[in-house]
Amino acid sequence: MAARLRTLTDLNFSEYNRPVVFLRLDLNVPLKNGVVTDETRITAALPAIKWLLDKGCRLVMCSHLGRPKGDGYEKEFSLAPVGEKLAAHLGKEVLLCGDYLTDGFERIVQQLDSKQLILLENLRFHKQEQKGDKEFAKILAKGMDFYVNDAFGTCHRADASMVAVAEEFPLERRAAGFLVQKEIDFLEGAFRNPQAPVTAIFGGAKVSDKIAILQKFTAIANNMIIGGAMAYTFLRYMGHTVGKSRVEEDKMSLVGEILKAAEARKVKIILPIDHLCASEFAEGTPAIQCSTADIPDHLMGLDIGPKTVALFADVIRNSKVVVWNGPMGVFEWDAFASGSRGVAEALTQCPGATIVGGGDSAAAITAFGLAEKVSHVSTGGGASMELLEGKELPGIKVLRAAL
Repeated sequence: MAARLRTLTDLNFSEYNRPVVFLRLDLNVPLKNGVVTDETRITAALPAIKWLLDKGCRLVMCSHLGRPKGDGYEKEFSLAPVGEKLAAHLGKEVLLCGDYLTDGFERIVQQLDSKQLILLENLRFHKQEQKGDKEFAKILAKGMDFYVNDAFGTCHRADASMVAVAEEFPLERRAAGFLVQKEIDFLEGAFRNPQAPVTAIFGGAKVSDKIAILQKFTAIANNMIIGGAMAYTFLRYMGHTVGKSRVEEDKMSLVGEILKAAEARKVKIILPIDHLCASEFAEGTPAIQCSTADIPDHLMGLDIGPKTVALFADVIRNSKVVVWNGPMGVFEWDAFASGSRGVAEALTQCPGATIVGGGDSAAAITAFGLAEKVSHVSTGGGASMELLEGKELPGIKVLRAAL
């Protein structure tokens, strides 16, 4: 049994006058021409921010954004647009600080008034962040009284702000924020003693990206639904023709191992029985319906077909626990969105616990306007999958109290 996760309510602020909290958030939001196009991660951070402000804390918030080179400021990856959104939501001035590694930063923190918050500029402008550098962490932690991590989407990475900074504080001054607490409660709790039938839905491009989670669920699921491009590798292994569809020829032995493990444990593997295809991979290409599991040589599969949607939906609606990770097709294109939409709608009709495991699945169900109608939509793709695989996430491990 894992040690108990320390949460915000475990923190004792009584001996501090306006304590300074280092608050690691996941503000890695999509930007287009310097404008935030999806505020989901910003609004998800607000409960912890508001709770800490209500306790009289001074906040130093930080995050990464995108994949800068790590050798200095890059305008396209600046958190400035995020700071503006936070200020609008909170009704407070958000000071974006780019020189937080200098000696004067601690003085700026001490001079914060109750109407101001600090947001550190993109942590990944410094290569030491992703290296987990301890000296970098010491500088970040200087002058801080408490450490709070509410960045679930990054908890599977041992970045400096996720682990080394936390380790600069005694355990009693570290905690998970409300978002991380919610993620752990759902993702660990749903599979602690799950009620059958348990159904896992996998999609996306590659079998190789999901080997560990596929193998994990052959031990805990009753049904495993396979869609997306990865389904074509399974279908090819089973002797079907898949035309020009994407196939991982070098992963056939792994597919065989997964199918063998599922058969041994009486796990039902459910694959597409029809498809929506195209002659080329290009937006605007019309969908061509293929009414069987086989795809003609001149076509490629880009989504599951209507018969498959009905088949998958029937399994989903009759499950007690469902987890979905990976779209059924190229949902970003209207012509090939019906498969992912059908799965999302089936989830909303399931009476059991329904969990969407982050990444593209979360983007899909949000785009369809159905995110509020399932039990939980994870904010972390890689983090949620690693947690479901049974891995101890570095960013969570440092927040666990001994039993």
